[in-house]
Amino acid sequence: MAELLTLVVDCGGLGIKAGVVDAGGNLVGDSIRVPTPYPFSPADLVELIAGFVRDYPQVERVSVGMPGMIRHGVVVYTPHYITKNGPFTEINSELKKQWAGFAIQTALVQRINKPVRVLNDAELHGYGVIKGEGLELVLTLGTGLGTAWYDNGVLAPHLEISHAPIRIGTAQPGAERKETITFDRYIGDAELKQLGAGHWSERVYAAIESLRPVFLWDKLYLGGGNAANIAPYILKAFSEDIEIVPNESALIGGAMLWNRS
Repeated sequence: MAELLTLVVDCGGLGIKAGVVDAGGNLVGDSIRVPTPYPFSPADLVELIAGFVRDYPQVERVSVGMPGMIRHGVVVYTPHYITKNGPFTEINSELKKQWAGFAIQTALVQRINKPVRVLNDAELHGYGVIKGEGLELVLTLGTGLGTAWYDNGVLAPHLEISHAPIRIGTAQPGAERKETITFDRYIGDAELKQLGAGHWSERVYAAIESLRPVFLWDKLYLGGGNAANIAPYILKAFSEDIEIVPNESALIGGAMLWNRS
């Protein structure tokens, strides 16, 4: 019997990765990465993924992870693809209209004539690392902050923690100097580049500890491309309920999600 192959497409704010995996989530051949083109419309993404399918005609199904709130295969909101020139640039009002409510999963099924599942990119990543025991939280560090959580292996409704406010600053005698920004801004890729790994890593630690009383997780998996930049002294400070996982977990998740959802 032929091996069941899945094309996994991991869509980020700066790059889009694709690879073919077998039923166990093992990469078959080489993966590819292309820069995310801007401006980037829903039709552009559909055609890009259709091109990947042409490149890998042996695949039988497609798993897609993309940034933002994706509900039942429909884009409720996506933060980067509605901009003119990429993450944190000016919003393109026409693209914002096109993406809002776009049934990306249905559009892909119609375009490529294969089974497709589309979900948030952190949720795709999470399916590759969770054990299915207790409350498991997945945080991905990339362009911004990705989040996904699971209760005994069942994906919970998506929360855009990346857009939640976090207060930063230090209290001084007689006054408080604090600023409120989003988690995306606080520990996103731009801040890593500006602050350097050490200061940025301290922010990551602070962000995680601020979320602990919100979720009271049994296990936290910390992944995404920038997890590799966390300073060693911060890694040592993490408690035993936090595990660093490889960025390639999204490829494994692309196969595993079909078994769990």
